[in-house]
Amino acid sequence: MTEKTQTPAPELIPVSEFNNFYIFPSVGALRQLIFYNTDNFANKVVRRIGKRLYINYSAFLEWVEETNRKEAV
Repeated sequence: MTEKTQTPAPELIPVSEFNNFYIFPSVGALRQLIFYNTDNFANKVVRRIGKRLYINYSAFLEWVEETNRKEAV
């Protein structure tokens, strides 16, 4: 029996490939957050390299926590 080794997700993930690494949120939901810049999402989480958009996953987690704190107050 061979072991499958899982490669860790990169720090910058192309928006179109985000669901290859994480099941939530969907690519459509990410695109909506980027388009409407909900709670400054695009400025804090999205990085542009050339024409491609990437999600900085650690910044995404920080954005989720920050947004959650604002909602709780």
